[in-house]
Amino acid sequence: MKTENSKTKVAIIGIGKIGEVIASNLIRGNHAVILASRDIAKAKSVAEKLGHLAVARETRVAIKEADIVIPTIYFNSLKEFIKTYSEELDGKILVDVSNPIAPDGKGGFKKIIGEDESAGMILAGLLPKNSKLVKTFGTLGAGSLSSGAFNEPERKVMFYASDSINTNPQIEQLITSSGFTPYHVGGLDQSGRIEVFGDLHEFGALGKTVTLTEFKKESINA
Repeated sequence: MKTENSKTKVAIIGIGKIGEVIASNLIRGNHAVILASRDIAKAKSVAEKLGHLAVARETRVAIKEADIVIPTIYFNSLKEFIKTYSEELDGKILVDVSNPIAPDGKGGFKKIIGEDESAGMILAGLLPKNSKLVKTFGTLGAGSLSSGAFNEPERKVMFYASDSINTNPQIEQLITSSGFTPYHVGGLDQSGRIEVFGDLHEFGALGKTVTLTEFKKESINA
């Protein structure tokens, strides 16, 4: 059994709704987190609220201390984030939770990249050569990330996409600690499926959270 100290070190950058829910879920699963934000006072406040498994750090320090970096910031801002912290991100696993969307002016949202493009593929191409990108957590909205975690008697599925199978054990440990059942959909060329409007996204064709049993049943009947 892994001890708390042997688990991967995780830094969550950006403490909005998604960031705080992911941090809260991981701590509920007894997985320590490092929190960082442009507003360090906010990071410290959230860390204090979450308890002893959460610590606040400046962004560069948080990235350096972590094995896995989860920036919970907007897609367009992520491009600049990767450029700004390229030295610190070298050799790290970056978890992309972003969705490349913007308001469409009609009360809904529209995709801001090509129909056949995905945030995961675009961002992976910007990373330092020794870094790896994994797409996950952004397949659900903040509400479902919170309410769907640690579901009983069978946990809900959290889809993820990755090119490097060497990262999968760490990502699956992370997803399990956060209260979900991991399911690998394939390489990053499949990441569009788990972004908004994709067939496996809560706000796409899937339209809901599912357990593994439910997902397999729906896949058979599709």
